[in-house]
Amino acid sequence: MKLDNFFKPKNIAVVGASRNANKVGHQALKNSLETHKGKVFAINPNADEILGLKCYKSIKTIKEKIDLVLLALPAKIVLKAVKEINKKGVKDIIIYAAGFKEIGNNKLEEQLKNYLKKHKIRALGVNCMGTYDAYSPLDTIFNPSYKMGRPEKKGGISFVCQSGAAGATILDLMEAKGYGISKFISYGNSTVLTETDFLEYLNKDKNTKVICMYIEGIEQGRKFLETAKSCKKPVIVVKGGTTEAGHKATLSHTGSLAGSAEVYFGAFKQANIITAKSLQEMFDIARILEKDIEITGKRVQVLTNGGGYGIMATDTLIKQGLIMTEMEKNSIKQLKKSFPEIVVVKNPIDLTGESRAEWYQVSLESILKDKNVDAVLIVLLYQTPHIDPKVVDLISSSLKESKKPTVVVSVGGHYTETLKRDLEDQGVVCFDSPERAANALAKALQYKG
Repeated sequence: MKLDNFFKPKNIAVVGASRNANKVGHQALKNSLETHKGKVFAINPNADEILGLKCYKSIKTIKEKIDLVLLALPAKIVLKAVKEINKKGVKDIIIYAAGFKEIGNNKLEEQLKNYLKKHKIRALGVNCMGTYDAYSPLDTIFNPSYKMGRPEKKGGISFVCQSGAAGATILDLMEAKGYGISKFISYGNSTVLTETDFLEYLNKDKNTKVICMYIEGIEQGRKFLETAKSCKKPVIVVKGGTTEAGHKATLSHTGSLAGSAEVYFGAFKQANIITAKSLQEMFDIARILEKDIEITGKRVQVLTNGGGYGIMATDTLIKQGLIMTEMEKNSIKQLKKSFPEIVVVKNPIDLTGESRAEWYQVSLESILKDKNVDAVLIVLLYQTPHIDPKVVDLISSSLKESKKPTVVVSVGGHYTETLKRDLEDQGVVCFDSPERAANALAKALQYKG
């Protein structure tokens, strides 16, 4: 299905553009106007100008071709507006309005759905938040940018989200953490376009390396699973509505019928879908799989300058079904020669509180070449006396040519957070606890590419 117009259209029209800054029609216009490189048209029969743009009484009065319409009108007049949009020949629409099957108004949504399908209109929504593309760039989300940040950094993670609220918080957190993104899609009630349509699209998208999804219910289960199974990219899913109370809540959220959690998870496993328990865990896993890595096994080497954190990492890795590897004899012999006797060369390798930045570099040279090592977990505590900021460059340069999945754990306050951010900016995946790092690494290593 051709969905490019939702991310890189030439001309956009906002039907229901508003002068009121608190309304969806104002923010959708403002955000698209500030990001879109093509033309943006405002449609409002009761205004002459909004945000410096001339207002058109009707979309039919615009002479130029429109690729995408952002429809910001109440539910009761959406169908009427869609009919007018169709006469203009526009086949791609984002419909923001709530007030359909999620509140029991099934008849109204069914009428809209029948018309959209009959005229082959690709509609995103209803009851959705819009789309975001860091590459185009394009922002059709109606939340004000000063309240909800957008990750401007370009990355390889795309996020398909049934819940607008969940999507909004994730985007905000990604921006705050400095994570990169490719695309974001809030699809709401999936009146026409479903999670499967966007899964198919993102599988072919050159800027997407990992597909993350928050799903409450699936419209076409078999088709979705077949698509996921044939997907050449990792698919990570958080399933909402896994408890009885959550199951009931989905009906009044997007109107989705959520099935048994056990059935979903069993089917996901067969389709090579990675399941995450939370949105945070989903992005923890995605940040590892986004990198250019090769998954060859589950044997992990831990490198630490804090014995206690090395033990905590070891415990979690084993609980997650990973293997604490034993490095080759030559590697161990070489490392013992390189360090004073206080350094413990086992698994974990404990560089102790006397560690220097260079010790990490020397250790990684051996670890990354070792045939018995499939992945690496590094504990880097910046508080120890001899560790200085150059450790950031030494570790990032050591990992640059390696395709072994590697994560870094650093725990601390402002100084630690500053250096951890520097390391992440150089493409190294960092965590603030050994448990989160080990859990995400375990889930990533389960993926069968």
